[in-house]
Amino acid sequence: MLDRADQALSIRRQCMLLGIARSGVYRPPRPANDNDLALMQRIDELFTAWPFLGSRRLTAMLKTEGLQINRKRVQRLMRKMGIAALGPKPNTTKPAPGHKIYPYLLRNMTIDRPNQVWAADITYRAPRPTFGEARAKEKGGLKKMTCPLL
Repeated sequence: MLDRADQALSIRRQCMLLGIARSGVYRPPRPANDNDLALMQRIDELFTAWPFLGSRRLTAMLKTEGLQINRKRVQRLMRKMGIAALGPKPNTTKPAPGHKIYPYLLRNMTIDRPNQVWAADITYRAPRPTFGEARAKEKGGLKKMTCPLL
């Protein structure tokens, strides 16, 4: 892919032409150690037997076998192997039945001048207590005050 001995094109120019980052060229990837390979084989065996288990349960099962491993390592190895647990995923973006979908009116509109598009937001914040209310609370509970400022 890259020719380090090329005198006509520098490594920087070759990376730019190929569209890759130079950091990946100068630092070669670390080789996988034998422990990772054995661990990946064991994860594959467990996942084949129970395809609905995620990284948490696989980590717990590997720990019961006496392996010192954390969940992030199991997640990384599962990503590397291309496996994911079968089962329901979070389903938070389904609209309610009969919910009206409003069209996005600004989709093909170019906004090129001030005050062309306005937006509104309704946000509620509870008002802060006034000075008199805070003073009444300090004196031992809320009392009916005749004057708003003490």
